[in-house]
Amino acid sequence: MAILEVNGIEKSFGNIKVLKNIDFSLEKGEVMAIIGSSGSGKTTLLRCLNFLERPDKGRIIVNNEVIFDAMDPATQKESELRRKRLHFGLVFQNFNLFPQYTVLRNVTLAAELLAKKSPDFKQNKKEIIKKIYDRGKMLLSQVGLSDKLDCYPHMISGGQQQRVAIARALALEPDILCFDEPTSALDPELTGEVLKVIKGLAERRTTMIIVTHEMDFARDVADRVIFMDGGVIVEQDSPQELFGNPKEERTKQFLAGYKSI
Repeated sequence: MAILEVNGIEKSFGNIKVLKNIDFSLEKGEVMAIIGSSGSGKTTLLRCLNFLERPDKGRIIVNNEVIFDAMDPATQKESELRRKRLHFGLVFQNFNLFPQYTVLRNVTLAAELLAKKSPDFKQNKKEIIKKIYDRGKMLLSQVGLSDKLDCYPHMISGGQQQRVAIARALALEPDILCFDEPTSALDPELTGEVLKVIKGLAERRTTMIIVTHEMDFARDVADRVIFMDGGVIVEQDSPQELFGNPKEERTKQFLAGYKSI
């Protein structure tokens, strides 16, 4: 059964239609890679899924719940969208860590703020905070940063900052973890350590959508690959088929350009 269904999503900025009738589904535990040239709509699609942009048309369904329907204003209330964002964890290109907070605090902050809204927070504050911090330490251990808990972002490398961002995205236990070109701001040496963490998540069957320009990584880690161009899904298939036997001419052109670099 699909954990995510995207039906007919469209998005325009002014007169420019960036997404055109986007349809796909994602199974629980599946890793989907989205590839394509700059300007093809990949990042806008991720931002629509996380409600950082609001689609003009279409529906988004998570766990059989319609969490957004462009035709239904009841699904578009800001208070509802804030809650529904929790279905998705997003890791940005440029880390977006809070420079004034330690590594551990960056990971635990959102969970703590969310916990403060619960009716039993005051009564069980110490227990709840301890649980949040224990989970934060566990996640940082999982991404290989147990020795950096008290460091500030400027004290660690870009690759380590991105691993903190991954731990932060996992802290709220999202249904789907989304990555927007997670290695584009890193040099080749640091890229490997981040991709290793993502590969480990894939091996643990974490449900993920990864926008990436790392074709070899997409081929090795993804269960399914979507190729986008001009705001549409041109082709989607298993990595073996899409990379080894693409059906559409535009896909062939894109992959031929990649291989010639």
